[in-house]
Amino acid sequence: MSQISLTFPDGSARSYATGITPAEVASAISTSLAKKAISATVNGAHWDLQWPIPADATIAIHTMADDAQALELIRHDLAHIMARAVQEIWPDVKVTIGPVRDHGWFYDFDRSEPFTPEDLGAIEARMKQIINARDPVKTEVWDRARAIAYYEERGEPFKVELINRIPEGEDLRMYWHGAWQDMCRGPHLQHTGQVPADAFKLTHVAGAYWLGDATRPMLQRIYGVAFKNRDDLKAHMTMLEEAAKRDHRKLGREMDLFHLQEEAPGMVFWHPNGWMIYRTLEDYMRGRLQAADYKEIKTPQVVDRVLWEKSGHWEAYRENMFIVEVDEDGAKEKRINALKPMNCPCHVQVYNQGLKSYRDLPLRLAEFGSCHRYESSGSMHGLMRVRGFTQDDAHIFCTEDQIEAECAGFIALLSSVYKDLGFEKFDIKLSTRPDVRVGSDEVWDKAETALQKAIEGLGLPYEINEGDGAFYGPKLDFKLTDAIGREWQCGTFQADFNLPVRLDAEYVGEDGMKHRPVMLHRAVLGSFERFIGILIENYAGKLPFWLAPRQVVVASIVSDADGYVQEVVSALRKIGVRAEADVRNEKINYKVREHSVGKVPVILAIGMKEVEERTVSVRRLGENRTETATLDAILAQLSAEARMPDGQ
Repeated sequence: MSQISLTFPDGSARSYATGITPAEVASAISTSLAKKAISATVNGAHWDLQWPIPADATIAIHTMADDAQALELIRHDLAHIMARAVQEIWPDVKVTIGPVRDHGWFYDFDRSEPFTPEDLGAIEARMKQIINARDPVKTEVWDRARAIAYYEERGEPFKVELINRIPEGEDLRMYWHGAWQDMCRGPHLQHTGQVPADAFKLTHVAGAYWLGDATRPMLQRIYGVAFKNRDDLKAHMTMLEEAAKRDHRKLGREMDLFHLQEEAPGMVFWHPNGWMIYRTLEDYMRGRLQAADYKEIKTPQVVDRVLWEKSGHWEAYRENMFIVEVDEDGAKEKRINALKPMNCPCHVQVYNQGLKSYRDLPLRLAEFGSCHRYESSGSMHGLMRVRGFTQDDAHIFCTEDQIEAECAGFIALLSSVYKDLGFEKFDIKLSTRPDVRVGSDEVWDKAETALQKAIEGLGLPYEINEGDGAFYGPKLDFKLTDAIGREWQCGTFQADFNLPVRLDAEYVGEDGMKHRPVMLHRAVLGSFERFIGILIENYAGKLPFWLAPRQVVVASIVSDADGYVQEVVSALRKIGVRAEADVRNEKINYKVREHSVGKVPVILAIGMKEVEERTVSVRRLGENRTETATLDAILAQLSAEARMPDGQ
């Protein structure tokens, strides 16, 4: 029998018979490892313990101590166990697909009756029975004809369609969890009892079109979450409860910030309070960009398709663009325009006006650019995913030698902005060259090295995301962490060697010859709409004083104090504090409760004692105690708090 060589993580290598499985490798090493093993990594791929290894390879055996692999298997097995439970309870239900996702999984079912909360409880109970049965998990590779015949006989049309979508010659792998079977790429655990029975929860049901196509059948998608132990599940469920309290849509109503409606799907109707947050955030970012030597520009909303064709967006992004047809006077055909989905091509047009020298570089062009992208109705979610949005967008035109310095400058700016806005922690991912790309390997080497040196020069940790760069260049993605531990992808920095060529951007170098600039795409906040949603949820609506739309309410305790209330409001407004009076004929406790729900940071209560002593009673949001301060003292204090941070 022929032999293969397997190399282990410590660098040692051993010879085995061709076709040995990871389970057999684990047994050959030790009995204890064989008992603990759950999967392997073979040549970088996650490998089922039952799969044979056909040739020389690197190998690592995994146990439940390896979080990433363990959680993937637990969640994937639970998707199958849930589908089995559903079909055992309702044999007429048709199954489709059930992938792993963040924190859990989902599975789509075709069932005539809607699943109810009581149904989810019954499914969970059956799942625990299946887990406790410790049924073996087995796998086989079938040919296409056998698999199609199997599913046709059992009346599973969705599985037949999936098989027909798989390229010819590709293996069809079948898995059995006990007697229940599903087609799946794997890997999986070795028996159902390896799944922790007390560390999962079915969360909710939603509608989902088959294969995401609105013309296909509507299915029912059951979502679940799962972890390695009960404590991790409990912590996650607590986080979900906290997230529900912080939902920006709920707080948006309570704070009267914005609304959305069917007549303009995915477009935000900003109310005065919400627009105040927007304008304040924009003013803050404008100041930070001016200090960093960015030049602000404004480019058109509607642009002829000719430009989008030149830039390559018409071919690559057409389905996400809103098209505008115009009847030009005397024209035989309508002129085809598009609402811009991004600002990049328009910024090149500004750059191209007038001859540029190497002395003009780097040139940083910024725009609070309004963009429109078509998002499916099912994907839109409050402010977090909309069709109309504004980016804090900018493009830096520079030489190749300037990439590293510009990257370092951007990261420093982003870090400072995030800190000002209350986010102390963010992670960086460096995405490197994909298989399909433009530009020479020499240019890619230079760009990737420049980004890497810039991160390391600032002493920041980062991860390399192999092969996930844009087709035109490598990129950095910045994920910030909010107050309850959720990660949000916001900032980005991308090196582009392609668009300057497509749109004929040039500069005259020191040698007197024309050269192509590098175009650096960058954003700190990303979408204003989305970032405001993140801010609302991060602070649970209790925004920093300088950013709060309603900063102070001065409330009368008795009507005889109304004159002094108006005097205090006037004094606050003169020093730049957003203040309003509440002199309604209501009890002060009622006023305090109402404005606390609206997340007003400071309530100043005024009765006759305060009028006589020229003082105010100060109550801050989230605090039960009330303090007394002189008018001059509170004016000085709130004036300082209202100042916009400057990154110093």
